[in-house]
Amino acid sequence: MTTVVAPDQFTQFAEAFPRRLLIDGRWVESADAATMPVENPATGEVLTRVADATPADGARALDAALRAQREWARTGPRRRGEILRTAFELLLARQDDLALLMTLEMGKSLDEARGEVRYAAEFFRWFSEEAVRIDGGYTTVPDGSKRALVVASPVGPCLLITPWNFPLAMGARKLGPALAAGCTAILKPAPQTPLSSLALAEILTEAGLPPGVVNVVTTSRAGELTEPLLRSGDVRKLSFTGSTAVGKILLAQCGSAVVRTSMELGGNAPFIVFDDADLEVAVDSAMQAKMRNMGEACTGANRFYVHERIAADFAERLAQRMGAMRVAPGWADGAQVGPLIDAASRDKVAALVRDAVDRGATAVVGGETPSGPGYFYPPTVLTGVDAASDMCSTEIFGPVAAIQTFGDADDVVALANDTPWGLVGYVFTKDLDRAFNASEDLQVGMVGLNSGIVSDPATPFGGIKESGLGREGGRVGIDEFLDYKLICMPVRR
Repeated sequence: MTTVVAPDQFTQFAEAFPRRLLIDGRWVESADAATMPVENPATGEVLTRVADATPADGARALDAALRAQREWARTGPRRRGEILRTAFELLLARQDDLALLMTLEMGKSLDEARGEVRYAAEFFRWFSEEAVRIDGGYTTVPDGSKRALVVASPVGPCLLITPWNFPLAMGARKLGPALAAGCTAILKPAPQTPLSSLALAEILTEAGLPPGVVNVVTTSRAGELTEPLLRSGDVRKLSFTGSTAVGKILLAQCGSAVVRTSMELGGNAPFIVFDDADLEVAVDSAMQAKMRNMGEACTGANRFYVHERIAADFAERLAQRMGAMRVAPGWADGAQVGPLIDAASRDKVAALVRDAVDRGATAVVGGETPSGPGYFYPPTVLTGVDAASDMCSTEIFGPVAAIQTFGDADDVVALANDTPWGLVGYVFTKDLDRAFNASEDLQVGMVGLNSGIVSDPATPFGGIKESGLGREGGRVGIDEFLDYKLICMPVRR
């Protein structure tokens, strides 16, 4: 395959990738032979169709994961790491094809999609190295009466549920540590973007992963399929990335069988620019924190708090940068801003902007929904945003920068914390004490300090409050998929 593909050949290109379920190492149709459409958000047209799994297919996938669990857990960590390392190399070798596939089903530009392929690959490289560093401990208890041996073991079959906005990277971020730890998995991707996950599974199979270790079920019937799995007692770990509302439902379902969970949920990230900040750095970082993935990122800056003395200058610079971006289908030459994922997402963003403008905000640039085809929305900068505007308490998930002003440093941190979410915050200042005070006082799991990017496979990713539980990536990422067993024995002399 090649990424030099004309638009009239996009369906043929997409259909060269897997479109069926992967269960026990075989590509199979769903139990009722149903399929579901995959839409190209740049055109609004159906790109292709994939298998639409039933609850019975979910049960088959779990049976396969259970059968494979014991042998995979006994596979040497070096071998597990070698498979992940091979998958890392295959991802990079097929970067262009995977990027186009992602662009066609999700909408992001080819440049961003290539970056995501590299990002996804790095999770496999990182956890290929962590696989051989799983350890435990040995000690004598303080009174000398017992010896204590601590042994790490895989938690068991996992259900991994991924979102549509980073369809390749989120699969790799969950599969990497699960496989490195010795867990088998059922991967359920978002129905909007199943092709990237199926392609990822195909690469893992080619890299040498045994049958049943990873099973992929694409479905439009998510609740019907996942609830019985979580309540069965056989799934021992759920890793979910998605909305807080859905996360709460899944947590309740996990409670019946006490399933271990990690959750990466919604965000409402504050972006605080103090009056002594380097404006060039702040604007560059705002472009990263706001416009990555057309704003469709849980780490996206949602509420811009800019000191009143520099707010006008900041807004003008940001509007110039955002207004100059090329809005076009992701595969077009020079495309920087692709479509939002679907009509509902675009309409939500448009409604939030209308609400803010009705409350007195000014659209410095953008703010108008273009005519079709596709689900495009222009980069938009709003000033004079009323704190009561819906977008200040709702994750925008689109290319809209909503600017409010502040005068007092303590007040702005309190405003930033006035939300049930706590995923990430951004702070811009040259003052060292202010930088650390604000970073420590923000109620978030991550802080971008004079930086618009916080995520890296080598660092822990996750939030607090209603933004989630647990961490992905870094040295602690693999612990989410490990149980620690104590073996205690008396000392006899």
